[in-house]
Amino acid sequence: MSLSLNQNKNVKEVFSFDALLKTPFQENTNAICLKRTLLGNFAEIIDKIICNDKITVISVKDLESLELSIEGNLAREILLNDMNVLEEKGAAPVLNIIKNYDADDSYPFFPTDVYSFHVDKSPIPTATFLCTYFGAASDIVSNTEATQKILIPEIREELLKLHDGKEEDFEAFLSDFYFDLHYKANPDALITNLGIGNFWKLAVDHPTSTVLPCIHRAPKENGQTRLLMIC
Repeated sequence: MSLSLNQNKNVKEVFSFDALLKTPFQENTNAICLKRTLLGNFAEIIDKIICNDKITVISVKDLESLELSIEGNLAREILLNDMNVLEEKGAAPVLNIIKNYDADDSYPFFPTDVYSFHVDKSPIPTATFLCTYFGAASDIVSNTEATQKILIPEIREELLKLHDGKEEDFEAFLSDFYFDLHYKANPDALITNLGIGNFWKLAVDHPTSTVLPCIHRAPKENGQTRLLMIC
């Protein structure tokens, strides 16, 4: 079941880009949203870029070189402005055209790709910023409505078989192969879709974080290309 923004206790809504960048995570809040309705034809941007790979990175130079309609130019100006605002604050935004991510079939009982609910982890203080301009948007789920997969008995049993090593090395094994970052939404969990045009800041697991990291997943594209900014 999907959940609107104001129903998710982990989400705080702000009303300017400056507030998005400056508002800290605290208490239950680990996802901050600048809700927007954007003008412009973002599909035209995708149509004008040659994409031979699953993921194509679009540079400022690529954007500026495109011949676009009035609607396409509106979309370009929004993209350039979003990139500029983030770069001025020291971030390094990347604009991607995504056909699909690589799916992980290494462990059939435990996929570790971005389509699985997971958290981001960093050795330094940071946050994940993202906005979907076209295509399917990502989902988040409340930390109280998901279970870390390594704690699910039947999954943990399979991981122990896969490890086949010293018991004292098991926790390090889980971390080294990123198993500890993945979660399973509870059967009755309410999922929040991040929506098109909204800019988000998601909490990351890092050494000085005072909040739980935000659990999120990439959407299944189902043949539709996405236009995503992330940093």
